[in-house]
Amino acid sequence: MSTGQDFLTYVYAAVRPTEALRGLLTDVHGIDRAPVTLLTEASDAVAPAPSGAPATPAPSDDAPDVLAFVVSPVPRGDFDEAALKEHFEDLRWLENVARAHHDVVQAVAARATVLPLRMATVYEDDSRARGALVRQRHVFAARLAQLDAHTEYGVKIYLPAASDPAAPTASASAADRPPTDQNGAESLSPGKAYLRRRGIQHHARERVYQQAQEAARTVEAIAARYTSERVRHAPQSGALTGPRENVLNDAYLVPDRNADEFRAAVTHATQDFPDVLVEVTGPWAPYSFAMPAAEDPSPGDAGDVREPAP
Repeated sequence: MSTGQDFLTYVYAAVRPTEALRGLLTDVHGIDRAPVTLLTEASDAVAPAPSGAPATPAPSDDAPDVLAFVVSPVPRGDFDEAALKEHFEDLRWLENVARAHHDVVQAVAARATVLPLRMATVYEDDSRARGALVRQRHVFAARLAQLDAHTEYGVKIYLPAASDPAAPTASASAADRPPTDQNGAESLSPGKAYLRRRGIQHHARERVYQQAQEAARTVEAIAARYTSERVRHAPQSGALTGPRENVLNDAYLVPDRNADEFRAAVTHATQDFPDVLVEVTGPWAPYSFAMPAAEDPSPGDAGDVREPAP
C-alpha cells in the first residue's frame, strides 16, 4: 500500500480477493521489488461520485462480490506525470517496468481470474485507488465474469526473410529459372538475366503470401470452433521478429476446456503450409481482453494478411 507522500499507488490488475490469493502475494514482488498486496473496496469512507451523483458506499470485505486491486507502492519521483513523460522515452526503464508488471499479473493469473490494467496505472494514494475501484466495480465485475475459466493465446504468422533480390529463390520451379546454354551458363544478357531473377523472386514471394493467407483462414476456421473472442493486433516488426516478417498477430480468448484442442488443431492444420511459420503462444493473462472486444471486423477482413505495398 501507499503509505506516504513520497509514494503513489500502482495498480496491476483487478481481481476477486481470496485468502489463497493473499497468501500467494506474500511471495510476490512488484516494481522495485516492492511488496504486492490486495486493496479491497471496503473502507470507512465513501467513494467520490462523478458528476455530482450520490456517493457510492463501498461494500464490506465479506460481501460475496467484493473486488480488489492488486497494488504496490512506487516512488512518486518515478511515476508522477512529469516523470512518466520522461521515462516513456527510456526503453530500458520501460522494459524493467513492463517485466515487473507482467510478472505480477502472471503470478495472480495462476491462482485467480485476473483483469490486467494498463501499465503505469497509478493513483495519488490508496484512497483514490479505492474510489476508482468502487466507481468502476460494475464494469470490472462484468468483465471478470466473462473471463472466468478463459485464457489468452496468441497466433502469429511469419514469412521467411526476403532473399537478395539478385539471387534466385529456392522455391522457384525449374520452369522459372533462366535459360542456360549447353555449358550451363545463362544465355540471357546480364540485364535481362537480372530482371528475370527479380521476376522469379517476386512471383515466389507472392506464392508465400498466398500460403500465409490460406494459413490465416485455416486458423480462423479452427478458432471459430474453440475460442470465444479475437483481437487483431498490428503485425510486429524490428527486434521482436528478427529477420522474419510478421504478417498476422492475433490474440484469442480460449475457454480452458478447449485450450489443448485449440493448440493441437492449429499446430496440425498449419503443417500444410511449409513456407510460412505459424506460432501459437501462451497461456497468457488476458491482456488483450481486459475490456470488451471492439466491434467485429467486416467479413472481408477474415483471414486477411497484411502485405507491404509494392
